[in-house]
Amino acid sequence: MVTVVTRVRIRDGQAEEWDAAFRERAQAARAQDGFVFVQLCRPQDAEDERVVVGSWQTRENWEQWHDDPAFRETRERLEHVDDERAGSQWYDVVVEERG
Repeated sequence: MVTVVTRVRIRDGQAEEWDAAFRERAQAARAQDGFVFVQLCRPQDAEDERVVVGSWQTRENWEQWHDDPAFRETRERLEHVDDERAGSQWYDVVVEERG
């Protein structure tokens, strides 16, 4: 399993629109092969920033998801209100424990 963490800064006044578009993307991702989970996080001291944490069985599953029409449609909407992308960082999951 792999996890990707992406940091995003949203343009002023666009957070609600960005969150709604991401919510649609997350719901569509559930139907994808290899999807494990996704979290959209907002730092407590930064209303215009988001951190996306997504886990997939393989990086190839994630890459296939990026070719899906639902992903591409939400990408356009999200990039329209992104101010800045700090990039993504990949992690191999070594230990996972869920309650």
